[in-house]
Amino acid sequence: MCRSIKVLRRAGQIVTTEELDAAALQFVRKISGFHKPSKANEAVFERGVAEVSAASRRLLESLEQRAQKTSPAG
Repeated sequence: MCRSIKVLRRAGQIVTTEELDAAALQFVRKISGFHKPSKANEAVFERGVAEVSAASRRLLESLEQRAQKTSPAG
């Protein structure tokens, strides 16, 4: 599904609000079938984008980071 959405979880990098919002917009477009909703659906569409973005932020902030492998000094 959503092949154009890129992986946002990257070691040592913070995901920007813009990246999350762009991914959420693509996701909502895909599942709703609307590229641009009608005026009647605009508010609910935007709310969906905001909710997906917020849920994604909570997910990324809750995931534990894997321990970085350190190479032995030698």
